[in-house]
Amino acid sequence: MNIKSTFVKMWPLYLTIIMLWIKTYVVYKTSFDIKIESLMQELILFINPLSFLLFFFGITLLVKEKARIPLLYTFGFITSFVLFANVVYYRFFNDFLTIPVLFQTSNMADLGNSASELMHFSDLLIFSDLVILWIVLTIAKKKQLLVNFQPLLKREKASYVLMATIISVVNLGLAEIERPQLLTRTFDREMLVKNIGTYNFHIYDVLLQSKSSAQRAFADGSEFVEIENYLKANVRQPNEELFGIAKDKNIIVISMESTQSFVIGETIDGELITPFLNEFIKDSYYFDNFYHQTGQGKTSDSEFLLDNSLYPLGRGAVFFTHGTNEYQGTPELIKDHGYYSSVMHANNKSFWNRDIMYQSLGYDHFFEIGDYEVNEENSIGWGLKDKEFFEQSIELLKSQPEPYYTKFITLTNHFPFELNEEDKLVNEYTSNSRTLNRYFPTVRYTDEAIKHFIQRLKDEGIYENSIIILYGDHYGISENHNKAMAQFLGKDEITPFDSVQLQKVPLIVHIPGHKVKENVISKVSGQIDLKPTILNLMGISSQDQVQFGTDLFSENKIPFTVLRDGSFITDEYVYTNHECYKKSTGEPTEAAECEPFMDKAKKELEYSDKIVYGDLLRFYDGNDYLGEEVLQQDN
Repeated sequence: MNIKSTFVKMWPLYLTIIMLWIKTYVVYKTSFDIKIESLMQELILFINPLSFLLFFFGITLLVKEKARIPLLYTFGFITSFVLFANVVYYRFFNDFLTIPVLFQTSNMADLGNSASELMHFSDLLIFSDLVILWIVLTIAKKKQLLVNFQPLLKREKASYVLMATIISVVNLGLAEIERPQLLTRTFDREMLVKNIGTYNFHIYDVLLQSKSSAQRAFADGSEFVEIENYLKANVRQPNEELFGIAKDKNIIVISMESTQSFVIGETIDGELITPFLNEFIKDSYYFDNFYHQTGQGKTSDSEFLLDNSLYPLGRGAVFFTHGTNEYQGTPELIKDHGYYSSVMHANNKSFWNRDIMYQSLGYDHFFEIGDYEVNEENSIGWGLKDKEFFEQSIELLKSQPEPYYTKFITLTNHFPFELNEEDKLVNEYTSNSRTLNRYFPTVRYTDEAIKHFIQRLKDEGIYENSIIILYGDHYGISENHNKAMAQFLGKDEITPFDSVQLQKVPLIVHIPGHKVKENVISKVSGQIDLKPTILNLMGISSQDQVQFGTDLFSENKIPFTVLRDGSFITDEYVYTNHECYKKSTGEPTEAAECEPFMDKAKKELEYSDKIVYGDLLRFYDGNDYLGEEVLQQDN
């Protein structure tokens, strides 16, 4: 075979692949924060785009000669757009796109300024190789350097396929050596992209989506037995003093958009960021080791955790992917105890598929944007300002039968953290991060809005007969702003240990008329614990529920919390990015220190995923939680 002749026939193909290969690697290094710890990892990162590109663009060899160049442009645009979409998504979420996220098209129209804020003019450079390819091919044609689409011999095509296969096998082989059982770690997207590449990751993601769709079809109730045994072993007795303290009282839950714990008690230019919350905490139970456990579903994931005590999915938003499943949501459970349930959120009812999911969870009513008066004067960013939202919600709250369980979802402290000058009660921060700088005034605004809301509850006579729970839904500042965050916190850098600690969000349980004995509770806990805590406060036993959380007030609660990415926290250790850290020092320690908890963390996520993917709660009749087989084993 004449190698020179073959290359001449295929040089546009090779040129396209090489430019895309180099471009992808450059994007890896400049737009994604992929941690490289060895020369081997760097080599794998470098070659992994090529293993996909050779096969994908090799498809052009199967079409007629004159169709190859147009197909090269088409494939080049597709791969470039995939790269572009990941860059924009990663810029805020510090994560890679998945198929379920792409299915969330009903959210796109509501993204507004958030999407435009994430796009940079320089992103257009991602498509620059297509322009270069067009220029080169145009010049080549004029100078008759482009071969007139000569057909390839079978052995020439076979040699190309062999080369592509060898590179792919080498890539996968090195990846498996570097990270054994790589393809079973579906929740660790950075690890997958680092080893098999962005493009191969998306193919793998398609396969996962097909597998998850099949799981429900083939699921049956027998899968519940092992899960039930695990959940039973983790049941903890509720706090006797607080059990039923909220019986027949209104439960008001406020989801504080993007609020992280690091703002509590802090100042900007000498001004407190959360003055009201600081004071409110003094007469409440405040959990200062409480973590959000959301994934790609963000606020909707926090709602899922709150009402189900199940983990959200590692890919996409469970509100979208499994919105019609059977659930044991708090709203459904409390109906038999005379409670009315509702959600108040001044946004489109279809956003995050809430109109469908709330029905599955058993909510009686969803007060959405159509129930509020929204105009240019009282809205900014994502919609109705929090002060106006709470003020208008008072009349809606009064229209409900008591007792009620009502969830409020705030909006103002949402990326890109926009606020009118007259609403700014603290200065912006000064750093290299525009996002972090603008974050503090919007947090301060929400704090002030909650202050006014609590006062309005008192004015309307609602406060005394209610229990008020406030929690942060997810992070507001991603790891992409670590340099500015380190500056604010007075640190040299933000380590992986620090990143986990920054996933703490406030949780405040306020019981009017109740004398708080222990103001600050430092138990390691997470959003998964909200449902059993709330039910026990209401005097509704949560011990017979399918749930992974534990009553936060339980005296023998295990100090253990799993994050959706597989990281976990105990009272002594933090495990993240395959490294074990000692909490007392923040320094790495022997992996063996964290090993006793690794299996538990993995089981919790896997069992919860089985319940959601298989829609296993459809096999639960509400009476025989443990099942006859488990009960007989106990006896």
